[in-house]
Amino acid sequence: MNIVAIDGPSGTGKSTTAKMVAEELGYTYLDTGAMYRAIAYLVESGELRVESFQNSQIKLSFDENNQILINGVNRENEIRDPKISAVVSKYSAVPAIREALTAQQREIASAQPCVLDGRDIGTVVFPNAKHKFFLTADYKTRAARRLLELQNAGKAGDETLESVETNLRARDKADSTREVAPLVKAQDAIEIDTSHLTIQEQVQKVLQSVSEAARCNNSLDTTHKG
Repeated sequence: MNIVAIDGPSGTGKSTTAKMVAEELGYTYLDTGAMYRAIAYLVESGELRVESFQNSQIKLSFDENNQILINGVNRENEIRDPKISAVVSKYSAVPAIREALTAQQREIASAQPCVLDGRDIGTVVFPNAKHKFFLTADYKTRAARRLLELQNAGKAGDETLESVETNLRARDKADSTREVAPLVKAQDAIEIDTSHLTIQEQVQKVLQSVSEAARCNNSLDTTHKG
């Protein structure tokens, strides 16, 4: 199973990096964060009750542009709302939700080579992934990136650099202290600080590492056969 796992908190560029790495490698990109956002959106909008989640008929999938579909309907715009960003950690900490979505992610990625980004890909979802990365960045950089993303999507509203940073810190705390699948760097993951890197630079770091690992494996195979 050829898996590239890219973990890290919000604003480190992991989703954009994962998409570009997948495109370069010809792999499928799986946005696991969008799946948790979808559940958070459904609960917050009253379309789903947490206690009835396991018996629900909710089907999550992605279209050709890697945008989330909920029962076949594109809800990408709704799940990116700052209100959903503020509460998604709460729902992603629910054991039943994590168990169900982890199973879906494993099923999808078992069928083809995948690049996945999230918070527990290298530790829980695919602990035996061939390639693991953990992206970090300082809070000021992350807040600036997140605010720009919201502005470009027309979702900034009254958000400021300070309010976005506050939200990021709160989510980091919630993600890293939850009992189920907390945000943590896998012991064998390569850490990349993206604070002063362009997206292209961090993508190249990941691709270079994947390429070097592949060459090393090929060399070992050749030596073993010889």
